[in-house]
Amino acid sequence: MSDTNTATKSPAPSRAIAFSVRDAGTLIGLLIIFGIFAVLAPDFLTSRNLINILQQSSINACLALGMTLVIISGGIDLSVGPTAAVSAVITATLLVSGVPVPIALVGGLVIGALCGLVNGLLIAYAGLQPFIVTLGTLSTYRAVALIYTGGNPVLGVPQSFRALFNGSVAGIPNSVVMVAIVAVLAWVLLRKTPLGEYLMAVGGNEEAAYVAGVPIALTKIAAYVISGVLAALASMILIGRLGAAEPILGNLWELDAIAASAIGGASLMGGKGSVAGTLLGAIILGSMRNGLTLMNVQAFYQLLATGLIILVAMMIDRVTRGRG
Repeated sequence: MSDTNTATKSPAPSRAIAFSVRDAGTLIGLLIIFGIFAVLAPDFLTSRNLINILQQSSINACLALGMTLVIISGGIDLSVGPTAAVSAVITATLLVSGVPVPIALVGGLVIGALCGLVNGLLIAYAGLQPFIVTLGTLSTYRAVALIYTGGNPVLGVPQSFRALFNGSVAGIPNSVVMVAIVAVLAWVLLRKTPLGEYLMAVGGNEEAAYVAGVPIALTKIAAYVISGVLAALASMILIGRLGAAEPILGNLWELDAIAASAIGGASLMGGKGSVAGTLLGAIILGSMRNGLTLMNVQAFYQLLATGLIILVAMMIDRVTRGRG
């Protein structure tokens, strides 16, 4: 029995090392991108532009952190964009109607959690595939946002709410600080709590996790609820910046979130991913778009560059997984 326990526990250290090496590779990729744009776009490495990159990347980073937890559990969440839209329009409506900012803020986060809860329940208890469930709720939540607003934007978000997201701390935008705090909490959850171990176990081998007594259903539900909450938070960062909420907000956000997670080393097969890698992936995407914009490269070439980066990240994951 002792030999069996030793065998099951021994891969953990090597897996942790593999993760750190993968994160280092992502960091090297980011530094290469920075070096290229430093030569091609002289304004790229200015402090103002670097802060701008972090601010632009904050929304996708927030989404991608939740997506990473879902992917680690062996799932996928295609509904984060529409979830953000529903949360945004309801939050904005509450604010415009005079509801205090803290209550409206909590209300929006609760809406995001409920959207994630629906996804989790359908996947965990109805036995439906995550791709199919979240593809269905992608359309459903988007329709809810459109029906709720009649297809019109919600205007007049009060300045008190906008100041919460548009201010800065020591020159760092509040949105960046908020996402940094979320990242620390996600890291603690993933590495220092039973839920983090459960997510890794369920994504790595669900049958073995079940035999080991892991609460499979609750673990999956928790992942989707967290993803929904972070999608709602991302939407609030945006409406704080714009001062309005549109029902079409968040279009294709799910693709950017998946891309950041994949670039950061999360495996779509489940059981693998890291907070640091996801943050680097989000910054890589933000840096690419920012640098290409400074070079006056047309938007469809930016889309091409993003797609190529994702394919390269997937090939690297395939190679490293094959070696493991």
